[in-house]
Amino acid sequence: MTDKGTPLEVAFVDDRPAVLPALAHVAHEVVGVDVERADADRYYRRAALVQVGVAGYCVLLDGTTLATLPELDAHLGAERLAVLHAVANDLEPLAAKGVHPPRLADTAVAAATLGLPTGLGPLLAEVLDVALDGDKSAYQRADWEARPLSPGMAEYAAGDVVHLPALWQELAGRLAAADRTPWYEQELAWTLERANEDTRHWTRVKGAGALDPAQRAVLRALWEERERLAKEHDLAPNRLLHDEVLRDLATDPPRTEAQLVRRSQRRRALLRVYAGALLAAVERGRGAAPEPRDRGGRRWTEQERSAFDAMRHARSAVAEELGMDAGVLCPSQPLWAAVAGAPADGDELCRLAGLRPWQRELLADPLWVAYAEATA
Repeated sequence: MTDKGTPLEVAFVDDRPAVLPALAHVAHEVVGVDVERADADRYYRRAALVQVGVAGYCVLLDGTTLATLPELDAHLGAERLAVLHAVANDLEPLAAKGVHPPRLADTAVAAATLGLPTGLGPLLAEVLDVALDGDKSAYQRADWEARPLSPGMAEYAAGDVVHLPALWQELAGRLAAADRTPWYEQELAWTLERANEDTRHWTRVKGAGALDPAQRAVLRALWEERERLAKEHDLAPNRLLHDEVLRDLATDPPRTEAQLVRRSQRRRALLRVYAGALLAAVERGRGAAPEPRDRGGRRWTEQERSAFDAMRHARSAVAEELGMDAGVLCPSQPLWAAVAGAPADGDELCRLAGLRPWQRELLADPLWVAYAEATA
C-alpha cells in the first residue's frame, strides 16, 4: 500500500495467550476493524480473519483457530470506537465470535452521506491520498482459511483497517462542517437495524411474481425445504439449488428424483444427496393451497406512474443540489409505496415512504408538490 512512507507492522495471532499482548498494541481510542470471510459456499457468515488496526500496526486474529474472541469483545468496550467500512457485512461474523462492539462508526455510510465514493479504495484515495496496493478482486476471491497467509494477503488484510481511524476523523470533520452529522447518525442507526433483519423470503426469487398461484405454491414449498436443508447443513442455498432452477421446477414440477437432478446444470453430486427431500417438497407444494400473486394482480394506472416519475425527478433534483446520490437520499421503491397509499399531504406521503427525519426535512415539500401536480 502507498501511505506516504508510514511503516506498517503486522502481527498474526493464532494462539489465545498471545491475543491480549497483541491487542495492547492497538489500545487507541479509535481503532479500525474488519473481517475477511470464508463462507461463499456456506449458509452462515463466519470470520476466517479479524483485523484490528491503527496507523502503523495491525493485529490479524486467526478465526480458524480462535473459535471465540472474548478478549476482542472486552477490548472494544464503551471507551473505544470501532471504525468499520460497510459495517452490515461484518456484524454477523463478529457476533459469531462473541464480539459486539458497543460504539461503531461506518466510513461507508459517512461517505454516502457526504456524496463521496463508497468503495474503500477510491474513498481512501480521495480523502487521504492513500492508495491500496494489490489486486482487490483476486484477494476477495482468495481462500482466507488457508494457512499460512501469504505476505500479500496479510498486507491486503491490514491495509483494509490501518487507515480507518484517520479516515473516520476526516469524514467526521466533514460531516460536522456540512451540518450532516445528524443525517449520518440516522443512516447508521437504520443500517444497524436492517443488518439484524432476516430479509430472506421465497417471494424474493426472481420471477416469482410471474408464476401462477399453483406454481407459486410449489415454489414456496421448494424454497422453504431448500432453506431448511441449507441451515441444517450450513450450505449456501444457491449452491444446493440455484434460484433459476427453483423457478423452473415450480413451473414444470419433476416426477422423479432423477428428473429433479437433471434440471440443475451444476453440482449434481451434492443435489443427489438431498433430491429426495426436495422432491417431497415439490409434492407438498402440488397439494398445497394456491399462493395468490402479490397485490392481487393490481396494475398501476397512468396517473400513478406519472406521480412516481414526478416524485423521482424531484428527489433527483434535490440530490443533485446536495451533491449526493439520489438512491442515498431516497431509494425509488419507497416512492412506489407512497403512491400506492394515495397520501393526503406531504406528512402522510413521507410516512408512507418510511422516510427518516432528515429525509423528511429535505423531501416533504418537493415530493408533495410533484405528487399533487401529477395527480391533480
